[in-house]
Amino acid sequence: MPARWLVWAAGAWLALAGSAPQLARADQLDPRLDALFARLQSTPSDAEAQAIEQRIWLIWSESPDATLTLLMREGMAALAQSRLRAALERFDRMVEQAPGFAEAWNKRATVLYLMGDYQASVRDIQRTLELEPRHFGALSGLGLIYDAIEQPEAALRSFEAAVAINPHLDTTKERIRQLRRELAGQRT
Repeated sequence: MPARWLVWAAGAWLALAGSAPQLARADQLDPRLDALFARLQSTPSDAEAQAIEQRIWLIWSESPDATLTLLMREGMAALAQSRLRAALERFDRMVEQAPGFAEAWNKRATVLYLMGDYQASVRDIQRTLELEPRHFGALSGLGLIYDAIEQPEAALRSFEAAVAINPHLDTTKERIRQLRRELAGQRT
C-alpha cells in the first residue's frame, strides 16, 4: 500500500509542478505554509484538506534554484517509475547541494525506505524533521519503518505525531486504532 501511494504522490506532484509558477521562496521556510497548516487543522472538509495537503507538498518540493528543480523532477519521475537507484542518485545530489532543503532529505528517506535501508531512511527522516518539524509525511514514514521492524510503540508515537499535524490522514488514523488494540492486548 505505501509504495502505491508514493507512486501516486509522485505523479500528482509532477502534474502540479508542471503547471505551477515558480516562486521566489518555496521550501519548508515558505511563509505561506503557516496559513496552510492552520487551514489543514481547522477544515472539516476532506476535499479541502486534500487540496491543502497537495499545496503543502508542492511548496515543500519547490526550489528557486533551477538545478535543484531539475533534480527534484528527475528524482520524482524515477520514483514514480520505481527506478529507485536513479531516484536515489538525484536525491543524493540534492542533499549534497542543498543540505538545508528538507524535502530533499525526505525524498531520499522515501527511496531508502523502499530499498529496505531503514536505518539510513530513519537518519534522513530525522534530518527532515530537524528542518521541518511539521512534516507529517516524514512522521508517517517513520511510523511505517517502526511498524516494519516491529516496534509498535514507536510506530504509534510517530503516527500520532503525524495526525496531530494533519488530522486528515485517515489511513494513518486507522493504523493508530489497530496499534492501540494490539498494544492493549499485549498488556492484558
